[in-house]
This record gives sequence, structure tokens and C-alpha cells, in this order.
Amino acid sequence: MKINFRRLIEPRHVSAGTLRNSFDRRSLIVGGVQGGIGVLLASRMAWLAIGQNAKYELEAESNRVNLSLIPPRRGWLLDRNGTPLASNRADFRVDVIPERMGDKAQTLGTLRQLLNMTPIAVQDLEDKIEKARGFAPVEVASGLDFERFASVSVRLPDLPGVVTQRGFSRFYPLGPSVGHLIGYVGPASAEEYEKDHDPVLITPGYKVGKDALEKFYEKDLRGKPGARRVEVTASGRIVRDLDTREDVPGKTIKLTIDAGIQDYAARRIGIESGAAVVMDCQTGDILAMCSMPSFDPNSFSDGIGRLEWKMLSDDDHVPLRNKVLRGLYPPGSTVKPMVALSFMEAGLDPNESVFCGGGLRVGNRVFHCWNHRGHGQVNMAKGIYQSCDVYFYHFAQRIGMDPIAAMAGRLGLGHDFPLPVSGQSYGTVPNPAWKLKKYGKEWQTFDTVNATIGQGYFLVNPLQQAIQASRIASGKIIMPRLIHGSDYEAPKSLGIAEEHLAYIHQAMSDVANGPGSAPHARLPFPDIKLAGKTGTAQVVGLNIGNGKGGQWKHRDHGHFICFAPVENPRYACSVVIEHGGGSPAAYPVARDILTYIFDKQKGMDILTELEQGWGGTPKQRLDARYRKYAAEYGVGAPAVSPEQESEAADQANPPTEAPQPIVRDAQSPAPEPAAANPAAPAAGAPAPASPPSPTPTATPAQTPGNPQ
Repeated sequence: MKINFRRLIEPRHVSAGTLRNSFDRRSLIVGGVQGGIGVLLASRMAWLAIGQNAKYELEAESNRVNLSLIPPRRGWLLDRNGTPLASNRADFRVDVIPERMGDKAQTLGTLRQLLNMTPIAVQDLEDKIEKARGFAPVEVASGLDFERFASVSVRLPDLPGVVTQRGFSRFYPLGPSVGHLIGYVGPASAEEYEKDHDPVLITPGYKVGKDALEKFYEKDLRGKPGARRVEVTASGRIVRDLDTREDVPGKTIKLTIDAGIQDYAARRIGIESGAAVVMDCQTGDILAMCSMPSFDPNSFSDGIGRLEWKMLSDDDHVPLRNKVLRGLYPPGSTVKPMVALSFMEAGLDPNESVFCGGGLRVGNRVFHCWNHRGHGQVNMAKGIYQSCDVYFYHFAQRIGMDPIAAMAGRLGLGHDFPLPVSGQSYGTVPNPAWKLKKYGKEWQTFDTVNATIGQGYFLVNPLQQAIQASRIASGKIIMPRLIHGSDYEAPKSLGIAEEHLAYIHQAMSDVANGPGSAPHARLPFPDIKLAGKTGTAQVVGLNIGNGKGGQWKHRDHGHFICFAPVENPRYACSVVIEHGGGSPAAYPVARDILTYIFDKQKGMDILTELEQGWGGTPKQRLDARYRKYAAEYGVGAPAVSPEQESEAADQANPPTEAPQPIVRDAQSPAPEPAAANPAAPAAGAPAPASPPSPTPTATPAQTPGNPQ
């Protein structure tokens, strides 16, 4: 049986009034909800219109007005006379910002046509864009004429990511002559931006110091950026300028460098690999500090390309190394005046002599003199101006190494100095305590003999040699200065007896002006005399080569230290020529530098004639070599990774203390070349016992590792 439950429930009575009441309630609920929504919308609109008025007004204004930073002009670097070494010049330039570029290939193709870029320049640009962070601007071209600059400017709406700039670019008037001294600038890297979140670092056209003084004084040279407000259309086209706030240029820094001497010294080194330092003996001012070959900082500022990188990396003269501060060399016989001072201070009578027959037996070894025919009876003066090794072999054993090392330290060897540079290789002044600490080995007699002629463990850099010469010349603790007008204190006395210094001065004068080893170092002035000391540093053992010819890397280093005038020393100079075959490669450079200082025209006449045979100035030779590489390799030069760049930089500038092998055997000095047409003996000076022999007969000797 089926039960109908609906019949059990009494149906509800629905009338017209009931229906009307139900509709009124629903209307009230829906109306309330709608009213609430309306209130919320009105409140939001009021908030946006009143509370957020400033924000949206600014955003609306930013759509109409474009605000951009104006890169500050870098401070100038001047020489002591106000001549610019690093300045700024007006520039039209084009940059790209990779992350804003649309079709990269199309944009680069257009720029290539508009700017007449070579295939090599396009390849270098593509490499820079690939390495750069997206936000960092990349330079396309600089130094443009107005026609090419305008042709890009009018097409900017069709070239997203391209930025044109009218501003200033860094300029180095002396080019390669100041590469290692001044350094160069370049776009800020991601790492530099992370350390210093200054928005100017990613402003198109702005560059930071990358090396040397440009890097050391970055904060001072940077300045403060300006700003420019312009009205633009929706597509970004400029309608009109609204306001401009000028930038604040960076601080100008004045150096002690003399631009003329710096340029002359760099050019006079010529096609050799070497370094030259010139100092004021009275104040310590560095007048020139050049390392050659070098690079042109003007081209480095644009970023180094594949072809230029290959050109520099193929050069066995290591143009990326600052040889003044980072080059370490056995000083050879240039230490003999220093050693002689230690002898006299230890009580040795300079008139006491020893017979030189061409060598001296030390233990079971014979140490040869460079003149294998011997010098006859030799006192201290003759030992210096004839550079007799036997004299120093003999008396060094009596005096010992400790007094010699102490004198070397007093004269500046083995030290670094408070200069605005990124690093200095301070080398080694060996002594018994040093060897025991470093190697756990006892000092041997042959160690003293090696060190007393500037071989063995002895390592110095060219700056230290110039300081040594200035301190011998003045008898004072001369400290090098590179910033003009910095705090200066009158140098104190070295505490060396005046009669000892006078004796050494006369002996060093006889090197060039008497019966010495460098008669061609004499200055071409009858009333100005130069005092100097030659040095030849052995690079390989005599069983490999005689150091004068053969492979370039097997030739001896040439050294020369000097000061002038002898009677009242004013200028001190050191010159090192890597693998030049000995001191005859070094002392003509120092002689000509001092000739220029005393007579600019006479010095320039000498240099002009030499450069005609070398193929022009350093800049002209660099340009010629680049053209040769461009013709040979074109766009076929290999790409360079950041890791390779970093590795090459590390190799060019090794750690401050280069590793040295243990010297387990005695070393004979490399023979000095025979002096052609020796000068007549000075009045009262003993004549040499016999002419020097040009033929080396030294026994093979072990050589410490080349510090390069």
C-alpha cells in the first residue's frame, strides 16, 4: 500500500500580503549589499583621488617628463707644472643597454650602417654585449663627428636600447707613456656596482678607474652627477628641455711627475722591455716612473677587443706588467757602492787592496771575475769603477753578510713605500736569519759571495734602485713622493759619514768620467758630470748561454743607477732593460734622460734620430702593429673569456713576494762586455791593470729562477 505523506502535512496558506512582505525583505538585503559596494567604491575613489594624489600625479608626470642623470666629469690628473696627464674632452658617443634592446641583430645592423663600423668593431661590440650585465651600458662608438651622431639620434624611436650622449670622455695626451702610471677607465662591472650601489655607475657614458692612479683615487676623481628633465611624447621623443642641474666635476690631483721627462723616458726605452725611474734627490719627488712596452689607455677605455688582446698577449715583453713596481730582478753590480759603504762602516780601510787575477777560490770552488784576465791590485775605488768582483768576494767574507744586508735596508732595498699604488713587489735582501726562516737552511759562504755582487737570492725592483741612488747621492733618508703638495718633512740623515759618501761619489763618477766600466755614460756637457754604477744580472747559467746573444729570454738583464751633478746631486735615475744583454743596454738610456733634463733640445735631437730607426713613437708603433694584426687575422682572432683576462692580469702582476728556489751552488757573475774606447784615467786615479776580456770563460753556474 502506498502512503502519501503530503496529505499528512497541512498546506501553508499563501496570501497576497505574504508575498508582498517576502519581496520587501529581499529587496532590503539586495539594496544593502549594493549600497555597501557603492560605499566601498566611493571610499576607494576618494583614497585614490585624495590620499594617493601625490603618487599618481608623480607617475603621470613621469610619463610626460623623463629624468636622466648626467655623468660627472672626472677630475684631472696634472703633472707638477699643471700639464694634463689625464683630462676630459667633449665627445659625441653612442651606447646600448642590452636589456632594453628588442631585435639585437636588427639594431646592430642599423648601427653598423649608420656609424660605418668595421667587421672587427662589430665583433668586439657583440663580445662586450655578451659579457655585460643587462642593465650596464655598453659603448658602441665614441669621438663621433656630429653628422654620424645626428644620424643615430633622429632614429632613436626605432632603436630601443640605444642611447646617444653628448658629454666628455677621458683623454690621455701622452698615451702609452703613462699607461702603467695613470691607469685607465672603463664601464663599471657588476661586482663594482654591488659594492657601491651608486646609480651613476650604470649611467650610460660613465666610467670608473680600473687601474693605477685612476683606480686608487676613484672616489676623489668621480665627482657628483648632474640631472636633466625633458618633456617627451608617449613614444619617447623629446619635446623640450625643462630643467638641467649641472654635474660637479671630480677633484683635480696634481702629481710630482714631470710630463716632459715622463714622456721622454718612456720613449727612450724604445723597442726594449724595461723600466726607468727619475727622482729629485732633495725632496724625493718622483719625476718619471715608466714601464715599457705599455698599452694605450685611450684604447683601453673603450674596452679591449679580441684583436688588441691577441696583440698584447702575443708580446713576450709583457706590456701589461708594471715593471717599475712589480718587476723583480737580481741587481747585479749596482749593489757594489752599497756594499762598499757597509765595508767602510764596518771599519775596512778603503785603501786596503787585494790582487785580482781573474778569480778567487772560495772553499772548493773558484769564483771568476767578469774580467778573466784580472784587474791586478784593486782597492775599493777601483773595485767600484772597474766593477772588480774579486775585491768584493774577498772582503765580504771578512765583513760578513749581516752588515751588508743592514746597509741595503737603510738604502731602501727590500722595502715597499707609502705610494698611491695597488701593490709593490718588495723583493729580497737575503741574510742568514732570512734563509734559516724561509728554507730551514744554514747560510753558507758562497751565499755571501753571491749576494755581494747582486746575484743569488738578491731581488729588487727599479723603484728601490732609484731610491738607493738618491740616498747615496744625498746621504739622507729620501722617501719617494708621487702627490705634489702632500705632507713633506725634511729628510733625516742616514747616519753615514760624509767622508765615506764623498769617497763613493768619486768612485761612481769615475765609472763614467774616469777609467771606469761605462765611459759612454758620460754626459755631453763639460761642466756636468754623472756618477753611476753599471750592473749585469745573470738570467741563465753559462752552460746555457753567455747572456749576450741567442734567445731573447736567455740574455742578461742590464742595470744602471746614477745621479747628477756629482758635486751637488739633484737628480737620481735607475734604468733596467730586461734581457738587454748587460749594462750597455741600460746606461745609454739613463745618459740620454739626464741629457734631456739638462738640455731638452739636445735630448730631443738624440731621441728623434733613434725613433726614426725604431718605426716612430710608441703610439705609432702600436698602431702599426694593430694594422698588421688586423690584416692578418681580421675577425678570426679567438674570443677572450673573463677568466682568461683575469689569469693574464695575475701573470703580468705576480704576488708581492715571488717564489725563489734554493740556491745550492755558487754562482759566477755574467761577464761584462768590453768597453769600447775607454776614457783616459782621471787625474790621480790608478789605471786598470789590463783591458777587459770580451770572451767569457766562466765555469757553468746554477742560476736562481727568473723572478719574472
